Formats: sequence, C-alpha cells, structure tokens
Amino acid sequence: MDGDLASCLGPGQLEALERYWFDPTRLAGHRDRLRTGAALDTNAVRGELRAPAPGDIPTLPPPGSTERQRLGLIGSEAIGRGQVAAVILNGGMATRFGGVVKASVEALPSRSFLDLKLADARASARRAGGHVPVFLMNSFATDEPTGALLAAMGAREVGTFAQSVSLRLSPAGDLFLGKDGLASLYAPGHGDLVDALRRGTLAKLRATGVRALVMSNVDNLAASVDPAIVGFHLDQPANQMTVEVVRKDPGDKGGAPAWLSGRLEVIESFRFPASFDQDSIPVFNTNTFVLDVAALDREFPLDFFAVSKTVDDKKAIQFERLAGQLSAFLATRYLEVPRTGPEGRFLPAKDPEELAARRSQIVEVLTARGVL
Repeated sequence: MDGDLASCLGPGQLEALERYWFDPTRLAGHRDRLRTGAALDTNAVRGELRAPAPGDIPTLPPPGSTERQRLGLIGSEAIGRGQVAAVILNGGMATRFGGVVKASVEALPSRSFLDLKLADARASARRAGGHVPVFLMNSFATDEPTGALLAAMGAREVGTFAQSVSLRLSPAGDLFLGKDGLASLYAPGHGDLVDALRRGTLAKLRATGVRALVMSNVDNLAASVDPAIVGFHLDQPANQMTVEVVRKDPGDKGGAPAWLSGRLEVIESFRFPASFDQDSIPVFNTNTFVLDVAALDREFPLDFFAVSKTVDDKKAIQFERLAGQLSAFLATRYLEVPRTGPEGRFLPAKDPEELAARRSQIVEVLTARGVL
C-alpha cells in the first residue's frame, strides 16, 4: 500500500482493507477509468437489445395445479436430501433505521429480519423433512456485528463468509475523503458473491452434496425457499441459474430481462440506452436467484459499474459488480412469480415507512408458509 493512501486511513480502516481482500491494483484501474472519462461510457450495453416477447418468461403455476405439484415434489425431494442451501445477502447497514446492521432491525414485533429469514429456512426444511443450510454474505461493516447477533440468537449452525472492500473515488479519479479527512470504504456490490463463495464456502457446499443455492436479500422476507421454484430450477438439468421476476408497479426501476445479442439477460436499468423504452418490459428482477453450485466454481468476467453516491454532502464514485450479470454467462431461465398476496415473493423494506406499509402483507405471507 502506498504511503499517500496509508496516510488517509484510520486504524480501523487499515485493518479492514487488510482483512477483507482490498485490491489496490483494481482500484488503480478504476482511477484510470475516471481520469480518462471511460467509466460511465462502459456502463451502457452494446449490441442489439429488445424486450422479451410474450411467452419468453413462464409463470409459476398456481397452487393446487398438477404442474405446481410436480415441481414442488422435485424441490421437496432435493431439500429433503440436503441438496438445497440458502445464501442471504447481508452486506448493508440500515442507515434509514438508525445505522445498524439491517439484519438486526425489528421487522415484526420482537422478530428481526434475520430471525425471520432463518425461521423461513427451518420451515422449508421441516416441510420437506430435511435441512436447509443457511449462509450469510457479510461486508466489512456487517461481519463482526452479525457474528455477535448470531451468537446472541444461539444460531451457531448459520455459516458466514465475507465479500471484499474497496475505496470510493472522486469524480476526477482521486481518493475520496470524507469530512473527517479519511478515506471512505464500501462493499463493491453483490456481484462479489462468486468470488466470496470460492474462498472456501463453495467447496464446503459441494462436499456436502448441495446442488442449488437460493440467494435473496435480507430485507425481502417474502423470498422464501420454495420447493416449487427449486423444482423449476432443477427440472432442466442444463439450467444453471433461475431469476425470479415480478410485474412492475408504476415508477418501478431495476434490472429487467432483455434480449441482448440473442441472449436473454438481466440488464440493470442504468445500462439501457436512453432510446430504449424500459416500460416495454412489464417485469423486473427481484434479486432472488437459484444458482447451480457446481456452475459457480469458476471465474466470471463481471463488469465493475461506476455508481454515483452522495457521501458527506459530496459526490463520490464507487465501482460495483452486480450478481444479475451472471445471467450473461450461465444458462439462465426466468420465472414470473406473484408479487403480493399469500403467494407473494417481493416485499422489500428499504426504510421504516416501507416496512410499516408492508408489515401486514409480510405477516400474511409468513403465516401462510408456516413461519409464524
């Protein structure tokens, strides 16, 4: 680490960089992209882009249907054999909930987000007569607090692994400094998932016979381990990734499936050209995936996208990888799932107001699934 950088780090920051796989060579590349003006140019997609046609994305069969029962049996058998694990993305601090670890926030009376996510995995395992191992992907900011939270909960069976850390830059490509004169650390997106898994966790999963990994955000309590969705994923042996999508509400923004040069991929909203009508795609990705464990055991050339943030009332740039871009490299199927109602699978709570508005729906969903 060069002396100029070291002089801008507090003691705790230096320790975090050393512990959480900071890559100074990668940071230098990000600096060069900003200084040459190439950073934002590389965010845009290149190639022929078009919306999916009706019929390109199947819908989860309704409860009680023959097909739903068939898929549910495939998934239940896999869960019963211990072939399905859950990974919960737990890298964020809940700045809108008082700056604590998001997993620790009380989502329902006396029940935190993490408590309810673990209860869901146990309920899914119980129904299938098996076990669903749970792993949390933490960041430098959440790793130690989450360890303390798990210890307090007595959840010793839950595995954890951590993603890497990097440093924010100024728009000109210089090191971004906060009001305290120190560098500003951040976790570079959930696209870190594969690299983080390959530091030991993925080998453990494969050694214990896990075939499928259900990935979801810690604040989306509706994203359960569903046997029918697992069954949909496993039903075609060539499938390596299943992406859940829901119908858009007015004003929704997010990654959406689109055909890019003949391949149906998750394209983030900021990557669409201004001339493309994003409303022509009626669904978007919920960041809930089922992933083939064996297919993840290799390197993926995911892009680092330049993202603008406001930190200490100043503009900062951070470079992030996004897990949805795995759809550009893995054999991927898409599945439209219900957004709300007892079968709903997309009820994120990004702030206290959204949580309050959705609490009754969360109770409805978790009660229907035997979590409450």
